[in-house]
Amino acid sequence: MPPPAAAATTKAAAAVVAEKLRTAAKVVKPSGLSKPILVSAALKKFLGGQAEASRTESMRKLWEYVKSNNLQDPSNKREIICDEKLKNLFGGRERVRFLEIPGLLNAHFPKKSP
Repeated sequence: MPPPAAAATTKAAAAVVAEKLRTAAKVVKPSGLSKPILVSAALKKFLGGQAEASRTESMRKLWEYVKSNNLQDPSNKREIICDEKLKNLFGGRERVRFLEIPGLLNAHFPKKSP
């Protein structure tokens, strides 16, 4: 039989582990940039008909598209050379820098009316 102090320590450790398991099991609702919201018709078409998307998911799919179609400018890796699909998203622009993308995508996430 373990000493009383060891038994108390074991119980405390078990309680900590049980609390961590309960906390990990909670489902956290997405919020902020990871919350899916309605998108514009142009972004919906780009995403393959998906009516709702989060900003992070849209950026991830855009980056996958750029990489798979080799649209990054070889001489300036910070720029994307837009094809027809991207021109529809970015207002007809020929080239877009990576830091401009979130601002350009912002128009495709309409604000809710109050």
